[in-house]
Amino acid sequence: MSNTALNILHHDPYLTPFGWFFDDFRRACLAMEQRLTQERITLKEFANAHHYLGLRYEDGQWVFREWAPSATDIYLIGEFSDWKEREEYKCKRIHDGLWELFLPKDALVHGQLYRLSMHWSGGQGLRIPAYTKRAVQSSLTNEFDAQVWCPENQYEWKIENFSRKNECPLIYEVHIGMSGEEPRISSYKEFTENILPRIVKGGYNAIQIMAVQEHPYYGSFGYQVSNFFAPSSRFGTPEELKELIDTVHANGISVLLDIVHSHAVKNEIEGLSRFDGTYYQYFHDRGDRKQHPVWDSRLFNYGKPWVVKYLLSNLRYWVEEYKFDGFRFDGVTSMLYHDHGIGTSFGDYGNYFSGNLDKEALVYLALANKLCHQLGNIITIAEDVSGLPGLAGHELDGGVGFDYRLGMGVPDFLGKLLEKQKDEEWSVDQIYYELTNHRPEEKTINYVESHDQALVGDKTFIFRMIDADMYHNMGLGQGTLRVSRGVALHKMLRLITLTLCSYGYLNFMGNEFGHPEWIDFPRQGNGNSYQHARRCWSLCDNENLYYAKLADFDEQMISLFKKEHLLDVAQANKIYAHCDDQVLAVERGGAVFIFNFSPTKSYSDYGIPVNEKQYRLVLDSDNEKFGGHNRLAENQIFYASAGSDGINRIQLYLPTRTGVVLLPSS
Repeated sequence: MSNTALNILHHDPYLTPFGWFFDDFRRACLAMEQRLTQERITLKEFANAHHYLGLRYEDGQWVFREWAPSATDIYLIGEFSDWKEREEYKCKRIHDGLWELFLPKDALVHGQLYRLSMHWSGGQGLRIPAYTKRAVQSSLTNEFDAQVWCPENQYEWKIENFSRKNECPLIYEVHIGMSGEEPRISSYKEFTENILPRIVKGGYNAIQIMAVQEHPYYGSFGYQVSNFFAPSSRFGTPEELKELIDTVHANGISVLLDIVHSHAVKNEIEGLSRFDGTYYQYFHDRGDRKQHPVWDSRLFNYGKPWVVKYLLSNLRYWVEEYKFDGFRFDGVTSMLYHDHGIGTSFGDYGNYFSGNLDKEALVYLALANKLCHQLGNIITIAEDVSGLPGLAGHELDGGVGFDYRLGMGVPDFLGKLLEKQKDEEWSVDQIYYELTNHRPEEKTINYVESHDQALVGDKTFIFRMIDADMYHNMGLGQGTLRVSRGVALHKMLRLITLTLCSYGYLNFMGNEFGHPEWIDFPRQGNGNSYQHARRCWSLCDNENLYYAKLADFDEQMISLFKKEHLLDVAQANKIYAHCDDQVLAVERGGAVFIFNFSPTKSYSDYGIPVNEKQYRLVLDSDNEKFGGHNRLAENQIFYASAGSDGINRIQLYLPTRTGVVLLPSS
């Protein structure tokens, strides 16, 4: 057994019976990398297709290249050719399924629309080039065309070499199109001017942008990608996206791309499906692997070198061209298993390492992570619900190499807690266990709600707690008991989730202030309305509403964690728990966090064991400035004293549904 397998088994002896798998996995990774690089170049050098393929202007002429091994003829057609096949725009087949065309400078003009007229044995069709950097949608037909993009004034980066800080990510997840308050699609520019300042003020150190890769159906939330190298034109120009990222960097914040390499749209004109007339060029072409049974999309064949080259080049492109600092890989569970994890229980290790595991996809993910880390200080996050061991383990330990995995079990647990248990039945031991239940050798990003919990058909957590009162009784001083409960628990759930996270935290835009609306993109079923595809910022700007107080609490919470470097410590340690009282206390980075989840019992002179002699109250969820009942005095000092058992304790008042943070005070 190899040393890499031994390293990962050292963390979890229960994996010992599957040591063979990790050995096979590392050998498969090495074999694929050698196959791709021929041991002559690096993986980064292999991922260079975007420097060679697609439409480029170089050395005073236009060059177009495409990989289409089953094509018999390819023509560039567009506004420049009156959308007809012309001999001067006919590509020449060169080698290895590659096609090439050279055109003089005046043959194409910036902004012109074009497509490929692709011929194959027995048929032909219109296609958008696989490596197109720009695609635009017709307002008349809703169809997409590629667009010649070579502006005279290209964006000049103000920050050429931004390097993210090596700090635990506090991620603000955003969708550009729905980031404004007006019921329409917002732009990169509007986001930069109006929303970014809010994120800066909120203290988050990373922005994760959804729906950047071009997608035909706006309502897919960006998860049905057609043009993998093209930033969505719905939100503006490539220069405006670059300006957005540059401005984010100027504020010391990292930018992550929500990347979709798990599947692709089955559209044939816009997407890659049947690109050269075959179903198998980029995708599997038979059986259950041909198409995703739920998403109705095409599934990449990760065993084909040209497919891997396409996807790896895509990662390098977004880093080089747009200076993204990392990736959140979507749909990793779907990639990992032949059944896509649908209805599969992962309660036994045998369920992971069976024939259901897609080894080619796993090898691709390992190579993708290796490439990202060769590109610089790039972070990678896996959206995986299965909990595959080693997914966020270091490559040298036999892992796949992701820096973080999303703690997707946390919102599921909290949602069930709110729906299925009365408040008096909440167990603080169970809360602590569920929010810290992760593989100790893997870093996990916790969150209460991402965009998933806000989609139509579901309810945000605060909506579940407050319901219709969110529309009528959110004015300060006029809230109902239901509002009081919802406001209190909203703050407590976020504070305890951040407190107990492993190495990172995530929030979806607007959820920090309890945004009352679900997310529903325009579609036929809602009359193509944008009413629920926006964010109502005016609610948190109105100081007379509880929404503003929730936003203030989130800002102070994030600020405290950053100022005191509380996430630098691996995780919080439980120092006290009393399930009957529903009181939990944990210590992290010297700070003491105390939670009273009881809906009916406040406690006087409650003893909490501590290490230091005195502490100062630095954050109180019940404070009036956060929409609370102001039952604790600000900045009060607590002195520890030894009891008859020799244990040092502080005595403090713990109001119902309150979370407090104490720092050692000299």
